[in-house]
Order: sequence, then C-alpha cells, then structure tokens
Amino acid sequence: MGPATLMPVINRETHIMKKSILLAAAAVLALAACGRSPEGQNVENTFENQADAIENQADVLENQADNAVGATEDRLENRADAMENRADAVREEGDTKADAADANHQ
Repeated sequence: MGPATLMPVINRETHIMKKSILLAAAAVLALAACGRSPEGQNVENTFENQADAIENQADVLENQADNAVGATEDRLENRADAMENRADAVREEGDTKADAADANHQ
C-alpha cells in the first residue's frame, strides 16, 4: 500500500476523532445547560440546532471527499473542516448569548 491508498483510512480516523471530541464537548455543554433559565436554554438550543445542521453538511462533504482523489479530495476535506470550525463557532456564540440571557433573567 502506498501513501495515497492510506489517505481514506487516515481521513476516516481523523473524522472519527473529530466526532468524538464534538460529542464530548456536547456532553459538557449539556451539563453546563442544567442551570439555564428557560430563555437561556431556548437560545442555546437554537444555536445548537444550527451547529448540528452545519455539521451534517460537513459530514456530507467528508463522505464526498472519501470518494474523491487528489486535489478534489483535499478541497472537499478543507471545506468540511471549515464547516466544522464554523459549527464550533456557532455553538460558542450560542453559549455566550445563552449566558447573557441567563444573566438578564436573574
């Protein structure tokens, strides 16, 4: 097996690792949300749903990248990574806005 044939395996392993990290982060956020006001929880849920939709799009790109080669594969993987980073940013923004809603609720 040459380096080119190992890339799909490495990409899948990287993708699985990213998913594991995201699941762990989601679990931490879920625990942090336990003390949220109803308004704060609604804000967080809205942003969480947006982030999930972005991650689903990233998954589609990852799957397309697994079936592509060369520059096309790299481009798709880069777009998927950028979308996953955007999903993380959306989650952070939601958490910040939910914290602000909680502070206003007190």
